[in-house]
Amino acid sequence: MGAKRTPREAWVEEGLRALASGGVDAVRVEALAKALGVTKGGFYGYFADRNALLEAMLDAWERESVDEVLERVGELDGDPREKIRLAGQLTLSPDHLLPIDLAIRDWARRDETAAARLRRVDNERMALLRETIGTFCEDPDEIEARSLLAFSLAIGSHFLAAEHPGRTHTGVRAMAADIVLGRPRSR
Repeated sequence: MGAKRTPREAWVEEGLRALASGGVDAVRVEALAKALGVTKGGFYGYFADRNALLEAMLDAWERESVDEVLERVGELDGDPREKIRLAGQLTLSPDHLLPIDLAIRDWARRDETAAARLRRVDNERMALLRETIGTFCEDPDEIEARSLLAFSLAIGSHFLAAEHPGRTHTGVRAMAADIVLGRPRSR
């Protein structure tokens, strides 16, 4: 009986783990095979080369961070602000998608293919914000500004090392989100 073949998805997932932990340069066929405990020969049954794997990784990231998020958010009834919160929570989960997202942003600074994919994903995310914020805000300019601020807060807060004397980063971030989304603040 022949050896069981490592599934294509395992190569993609391991590639995403390598990307998240070490950047695009860490996505090497030999290293992925070692991490999976297999030889690199199986890789070429699924992918013509490393670039084909990188494309499959971008596909998987886009599917998970846009398509699956839109599906989950679409299932939620009620407050549009809760939809935005859920989308942010799903999209930027620190245990999975956030490290991948940040690594792709870094990769996109040097690679036009990654940059084009990031632009498409960010445009989808901004479209969701515009649509959702538009349910409680009528001014198109304000909708655009709030959408940009909400997205910038979600991405940018991970790059700040600033301290918030007497406050937690999580608390300040929640307060900022309340301000951007026009939620009443409790004192």
